[in-house]
Amino acid sequence: MPSNGKKITCLDCGQVNRVPEARLADGPKCGVCGSALLSSKPVEIDAATLAKAAKSDDFPLIVDFWAPWCGPCRMMAPEFSKAASAMQGKARFVKLNTEADPKGGASWNIRGIPTLVAISGGKERARQSGAMPAASIIDWTNRAL
Repeated sequence: MPSNGKKITCLDCGQVNRVPEARLADGPKCGVCGSALLSSKPVEIDAATLAKAAKSDDFPLIVDFWAPWCGPCRMMAPEFSKAASAMQGKARFVKLNTEADPKGGASWNIRGIPTLVAISGGKERARQSGAMPAASIIDWTNRAL
């Protein structure tokens, strides 16, 4: 079956877009709302958007489950951003606030934060709890995917 591109869910409006592989480096935008589909920065999402992207996307997701009151989460945030920038085009980095969306954390069986989950091909590929520096996040992501 020939590939018609990669399916990528817009993290703003939830629309699934199909992007030709040759255009992935061109800064693809959502056909509905115009938002960037492949950001170099982590994107805050809710549980419904995560569930849809995890199920639909052909592009790997790295999810940071965190909360504003969590000191290690706040310490890791700039490192997660550095890793997202370094891995642009290889994986999308997203954040789910478990305080604002407790059902989102529960649906992924998150027991402690910060927890990173790598999702590819509709399945969880790896999980890592605890704060990490950017280099460790990049290394973990490369091994997970």
